[in-house]
Amino acid sequence: MLWSLAGDIRMLLTLPAALAMQVAHPAVGAGVDAHSVFRTDPWGRGARSLVSLQLWVYGGSEAAEEGRRLRRLHRTIQGTDAHGRKYHALTPAYYAWVHATGYPVFRHGRRYLGRPFTDAQEKQLYAEWLQVGRVLGIHDRDMPQTVEEFWPYYHKVLAEELERTTVVEELIATDVKLPVPDRGPLPLRLLLRWAWPVIRPAFARFRRFVTIGLMPPEARRALGLEWTDAQERRLRRFGKVVRAVVPVLPERLRYLPRARRARRAARGQRLACGSGPAGPA
Repeated sequence: MLWSLAGDIRMLLTLPAALAMQVAHPAVGAGVDAHSVFRTDPWGRGARSLVSLQLWVYGGSEAAEEGRRLRRLHRTIQGTDAHGRKYHALTPAYYAWVHATGYPVFRHGRRYLGRPFTDAQEKQLYAEWLQVGRVLGIHDRDMPQTVEEFWPYYHKVLAEELERTTVVEELIATDVKLPVPDRGPLPLRLLLRWAWPVIRPAFARFRRFVTIGLMPPEARRALGLEWTDAQERRLRRFGKVVRAVVPVLPERLRYLPRARRARRAARGQRLACGSGPAGPA
């Protein structure tokens, strides 16, 4: 299931919600606040995170090395959170929470952006997400091993540990002065440089909208984030358009580059084995 989900461009819409849930943990939020470049280089930080995520699913032998690289990167990230408690980025509970947020966000976002999962698909997705956790070096003892075990763990973290941290506030703010995007083709960058003063406020409002809207309702409540009936109706209308448009896009537009290459290679292997080409998910 992740083979089809993780490289689909709809996944990009769910990432802000997962990130906000991650940094709502005081230890994770403190680490990002003190050690991340998300304020000074948000586009570069986002691009690197996206490349890393794609490697976990499509990287083959590179996936395990990416997991080791991330652990090396986090070894020196430590400090004191807003409550004066010491933290270390590789503390199993904190590292596992960052990974865990992906599952409920994928599940919730799918209800708007695609066809909702069946119970069997939800279990399959969780089993695959567990495997991604192992790639990242998270031990089985630190992750719930079934969906049935996941939900009590998840609700306990929401109720007892999460809060509306400074970083959460920044991620949903509409008055943050985001720098001009510096990724993509040169003509696009030049156009954005000229139009960014006009586009930026609308982009900030849209980011807040999808961050809160595609966050599971129980997480929104835990963080005290308002979500009105009118906003819900807007999100449903937006999702309806996404569901209609994205599945009919050609693969070069629907999937991110690494996912396209992996899917193309897999089709080549199937053809070589005489099993026929794989259809799009």
